Amino acid sequence: MMADSAPLPTILVLASGSGTNLQALIDASRERDFPGEIIAVGCNKPGAFALERAAQANIKTFVVNHKNFGSREEFDGALMAEIRRLNPDLIVLAGFMRILTGDFVRAFRGQMLNIHPSLLPAYTGLNTHQRVLAAGDSHHGVSIHFVTEELDGGPVIAQAEIAVNADDTPESLAERVQLQEHLLYPIVVRWFCEGRIQLGTEGVLFDGEILNQPMRLSNS
Repeated sequence: MMADSAPLPTILVLASGSGTNLQALIDASRERDFPGEIIAVGCNKPGAFALERAAQANIKTFVVNHKNFGSREEFDGALMAEIRRLNPDLIVLAGFMRILTGDFVRAFRGQMLNIHPSLLPAYTGLNTHQRVLAAGDSHHGVSIHFVTEELDGGPVIAQAEIAVNADDTPESLAERVQLQEHLLYPIVVRWFCEGRIQLGTEGVLFDGEILNQPMRLSNS
């Protein structure tokens, strides 16, 4: 008699908005050979469409409304309690618009990924598309990184690059960058679930070797 196969690594997604990256991950996770399972989606906004996407996919949801807490520390404590109850192997931030405290980040070191719409270390923070156009940059893109205490400053795992066209607007750039996000995030989550990427003391380990520069997808 064959032994049961090992359980898949579990994934918890945190989102704040419409959840397009969440949808890309849900779609990828439905592929027969996907090496992980999304067990829950958490949100800090009760009406976020990400919750509807999760419900449609029969994925458990929870809300920790940041407006119900007097400080970031209290909010993070409540969120941490929910996550620990579910005990995921990986936490994926997919448009989660809260700056997390150092204690929270340290609690899940090496288990938490974030996606950011720029070629980090350029343009941390908000309004990246407008800032790229204002600077006259020829290229733009998206980065996926391990979360550390420095905002958008954790070691970068992978990036996808696009050319900036002369007629681009912040909206057209956002749309094209988002297409790359939807391609790249499931790939990196797959790598994590397969045990191919880890956060080491000196940066990202890919197949056990230090990654000297991010993996890069180039697109015109």
